[in-house]
Amino acid sequence: MIAPALFFSMGALIATAALAHDPAHQHHATPAAVPSATKVVLRDVALLDTTGKRMRLAQDVIGNRIAIVNFIYTTCTTVCPVSSASFQQLQQRLGARLGKEVVLVSITVDPLRDTPQRLREYAGRYQAREGWVWLTGAKPDVDSVLKGLGAYSARFEDHPAMVLVGDARGGPWTRIFGFPSVDDLVARIETMKAGREAGKVAQHHGRE
Repeated sequence: MIAPALFFSMGALIATAALAHDPAHQHHATPAAVPSATKVVLRDVALLDTTGKRMRLAQDVIGNRIAIVNFIYTTCTTVCPVSSASFQQLQQRLGARLGKEVVLVSITVDPLRDTPQRLREYAGRYQAREGWVWLTGAKPDVDSVLKGLGAYSARFEDHPAMVLVGDARGGPWTRIFGFPSVDDLVARIETMKAGREAGKVAQHHGRE
């Protein structure tokens, strides 16, 4: 009889070996969600949504809303489906707030393969609704946006599992490596919303 500890170790080795031979799994991902404040640059270049419409990240996609951003590619079979499934749950939690107060943004790291049509088909797997925007585009444009967000990797397969939370008004964003829970993301949205309201009150008193 194999001891439980040995059985677990063997299972872990088998799983690790399987992932190592999975050509789509080259991510250096951190399972635990690790948040930190960060600065991003929202590049003023046009990307393409799933309909082929040209959209600028700050002006057209985010606007005056709180943004939750992740990074995926459609041939990924490991990390990206987990992140996309998390966003699917988040859109359910947001309900009517999705698209009004909050926008979800998924940006491909493999724009050479992920055409608008391919992204549209991928988004359909997760029942993505209006307010969850998927972006691709010309590789130089996508790379520029990814670099501004601190999400660029020379080999797209090496991109880290990561979520960004922020808005287009400026100020620090929150970068979360790993897989933040839906509860954590909702809490961060509420914190940002409260901060916005406090800012409005301060501005109002400042004019008095």
